[in-house]
Amino acid sequence: MSAIFRNGLVLTMDDAHTVLPGADVLVIDDRIAEVGHGLTAPDGAEEIDASGGIVMPGMIDTHRHMWQTAMRGYGADWTLSQYFVWYYLESGKLFRPEDVYAGNLLSAIEAIDSGVTTTVDWSHGLQTPQHADAAVDALEAVPGRFVLAYGNIQQGPWQWTTSDGFRDFVRRRIDGGKLAGFQLAFDVTGDPAFPEKAAFEAARELGVAVTTHAGVWGATNDDGIRLMYENGFMTPGTVYVHAATLSSDSYHRIAATGGSVSVSTESEQSAGQGYPPTWQLRRHGIPVSLSMDTSVWWSGDLFSAMRTTLSADRSREHLEAHAQQQTITNHHLRAEQVVDWATRGGARALGMDSKVGALTPGRQADIVLLKNDASPVMFPVLHPYGHVAFQAQRGDVHTVLVGGKVVKRDGKLVGVDLAAARAKVEATVSFLRETLGEEAWLRGMNPDIPAAELFDNPYQYTQWDAGSAQWKH
Repeated sequence: MSAIFRNGLVLTMDDAHTVLPGADVLVIDDRIAEVGHGLTAPDGAEEIDASGGIVMPGMIDTHRHMWQTAMRGYGADWTLSQYFVWYYLESGKLFRPEDVYAGNLLSAIEAIDSGVTTTVDWSHGLQTPQHADAAVDALEAVPGRFVLAYGNIQQGPWQWTTSDGFRDFVRRRIDGGKLAGFQLAFDVTGDPAFPEKAAFEAARELGVAVTTHAGVWGATNDDGIRLMYENGFMTPGTVYVHAATLSSDSYHRIAATGGSVSVSTESEQSAGQGYPPTWQLRRHGIPVSLSMDTSVWWSGDLFSAMRTTLSADRSREHLEAHAQQQTITNHHLRAEQVVDWATRGGARALGMDSKVGALTPGRQADIVLLKNDASPVMFPVLHPYGHVAFQAQRGDVHTVLVGGKVVKRDGKLVGVDLAAARAKVEATVSFLRETLGEEAWLRGMNPDIPAAELFDNPYQYTQWDAGSAQWKH
């Protein structure tokens, strides 16, 4: 098939970050054929009116626990410790293969709906090969681009990566499969014995990258980075998620070995992994991509990721300056940079930079049109990168193409059975609620609120004494 976006404001995200007002993007089959003005389209090409809109590459999320999406919003008031207890120690082990399928299916649909055309399924709920099959089945049922990052929080990575069931799964579902990529997902605790070595060796044998939660307060630290480095397992394909509480030495090691960091700002701000680290990553020259982490807490779109990342980075700049009695007069991190991180940055992190992440001839036609004629927020578009980062939202995603195929048109998903997805998610919620029991279900969703201790206020008075012309307690 062929299609052409007409007369849009095109953010190419090419090496020069070329912006083309009133331009066209021509798609032939699954590729971008031309980008420019007044292009000629083949007979029968679908004409997409992009006037008044922004045409940009599909966004890329490098770390999303998709299996948890069936529990959307359940952990809104959790801390990271409460998340660990619920998923790692208690209720996470209750998830059946069909529950992983339900979460992945809903998350995959949500991704393409919000203009995220490539998503890394950081799938650490794969307790058995049957759970892994269910995860892949769901991803293959949705017309997006997905990378499976295989993990299992119920076993040590040195156990599941060396199991016959895991190796059989890779042969059956990954080798020659439909997914856009495959990674191993596990964390390094810093144990001096370095038991994770066997998992890194498995990744090396399979020829796949490792994605790991690094620099998470109280969980993973500099010792894990040091062990990876000393054993030769830090590679250009390694993606370090969060990386919020590391020393300068660890950041230097990541930079020197060519790794990248997936920043989940909403998560880091709220859960307590550490302060969102872009202010450190910029200083050390470490490539950045963006991610949403999990919908059990936060939103599932990269518009939120872009705006919270800009805000957190700038807030840190101001706080550091104010501590020195100084004033910031120019921001270092710009809207243009976070739009790059949400698109090209993800492509680089996944080793897919020649395929996706930019609107240039020859790349896969993963394209998003932001346009909403019914919204007062979509005009005027004066600063295109600022508009994407601070003004646009998922409701403004008008049209989405993945590999040249239209998966969303005029604000509505194409070929997606949302009712079926809803039924599967409702079945999962009912199963978990009944299995846990109502008391445990409500307690998990509503953790205790610590008692607040108020300072005595010396300016708080109760009565005005007219005789003394003074306030009295």
